[in-house]
Amino acid sequence: MAVQRLEDVRRDLVKANRILSHEGILDAFGHVSARHPERTDRFLLSWARAPELIEEADLMEFALDGTALDDPRPAYLERFIHGAIYAERPDVMAVCHNHTLSILPFSISKSVRLRPVIHTAAVLGGEVPVWNIADEFGDHTNLLVVNMEQGRSLARTLGSGRIALMRGHGSVVVGADLPQVVSACVNMDKNARVQLQALQLGEFIPLSAGEIDRPQVPPGAAPMPDRAWEYWSRRAG
Repeated sequence: MAVQRLEDVRRDLVKANRILSHEGILDAFGHVSARHPERTDRFLLSWARAPELIEEADLMEFALDGTALDDPRPAYLERFIHGAIYAERPDVMAVCHNHTLSILPFSISKSVRLRPVIHTAAVLGGEVPVWNIADEFGDHTNLLVVNMEQGRSLARTLGSGRIALMRGHGSVVVGADLPQVVSACVNMDKNARVQLQALQLGEFIPLSAGEIDRPQVPPGAAPMPDRAWEYWSRRAG
């Protein structure tokens, strides 16, 4: 994959914030970031502002330990989620932390895990892991990731996957670029809604390992244009 220009990443990051807000993944809270395309030891994230309102001027640069670089504006408390994942996963170029309502039941259930059940949700990669902050940090936290130690713990639960749930809180979604992350977030939400409905009917059929690992583009076929990114961008204005 070719390295993107910084100005293109900044523009796409604003788009991602607007799209995820419009599609109901983010509201006044939650955030999406991108790794700096020229400085892999940095990432781009807005100052602490509602995602729907974010413009390019709102974007800040951070070191991977969550330190803001030469910018005094207030930062999101949970910027450590992003920094820890970028530090742990060199393959990750974009991260979203959200509180999408549809996935919250799966973050607290003792018996049912979020699993891919629709074809667009193969990105879930099988049973989605759940990070329980109390396992390492006790039962007196506010369930937020407010330091690098907690961020690294969450990154360990994510492992090499694309999505992890956070008990009673939300999820973290990662990808090789911003369109990938936006698509994964939207399809995670759709999948959770369908799975919840299916559970009311009884047993359900999840995707098989082969259906999860299938190639996104059939062998020998030319890559398709990203219709979804274009569609979501237009919807978000």
